[in-house]
Amino acid sequence: MGSTGTVLRELRGAQKSAKGVSLYSRYVNRPAGRVLAAGAYRAGLTPNQVTVISALFTYGALASVALVEPSWTLAVLVYAALAVGFAFDSADGQLARLTGRGGPDGEWLDHVVDCGKLLLVHTAVLISFYRFGELPSDAWLLLPLGFQLAAVVTFCAGLLREHLGKAAASARGPSWAAAPAAPVSRVRAVALLPADYGVFCLVFLLLGAPGAFRAGYAVLAVVHTLFLAAFLAKWFRELKALRAG
Repeated sequence: MGSTGTVLRELRGAQKSAKGVSLYSRYVNRPAGRVLAAGAYRAGLTPNQVTVISALFTYGALASVALVEPSWTLAVLVYAALAVGFAFDSADGQLARLTGRGGPDGEWLDHVVDCGKLLLVHTAVLISFYRFGELPSDAWLLLPLGFQLAAVVTFCAGLLREHLGKAAASARGPSWAAAPAAPVSRVRAVALLPADYGVFCLVFLLLGAPGAFRAGYAVLAVVHTLFLAAFLAKWFRELKALRAG
């Protein structure tokens, strides 16, 4: 094994494209994941083991949201665990690219953990609202369900867009599949911040103030729903263009 500095340099050279990535993921989560990936490499962990560690941090934090009465202490602990879990979620892919030990099993496990996370995070908020929230109206219990729908549809539609797009490009031959990628847009990276999971996790820092948490969560739900509509229209046009091109 090389030194940690050497491993970090190799990881920097094995990064995915920054296209379609928000500033948070590009400048906060990926660098944090790189450090964790270097530590995991030095410890001899596999990418799948890192994925499991990510799940333990994330699922543990969300279970606490559902089971523990909201407080400022809980807010800090939950946010810290979610942020670390998200960084490990980046680290598993980076470690896989560094070691060449990635594969369909690892990609499958990563997506299963991510899907479970999206389902559990809003279920945890719903349970917390029901058990501990002094809600202005029972209609607030519908909010996490709507947010969950938007999050899961965005996740699944994005995966389908990626895989169907690759399949269509591959079927058209190497020249089509090797078409140059569009340049990375900083404006787009800023615009995507509200839809970034890492930015979403910040709302849990408001758990100690239930009213502020509800308001922040509601704003994010509206924003994610608007992003869903925009993403669906964009992805549909792109796939339609692949069929017609």
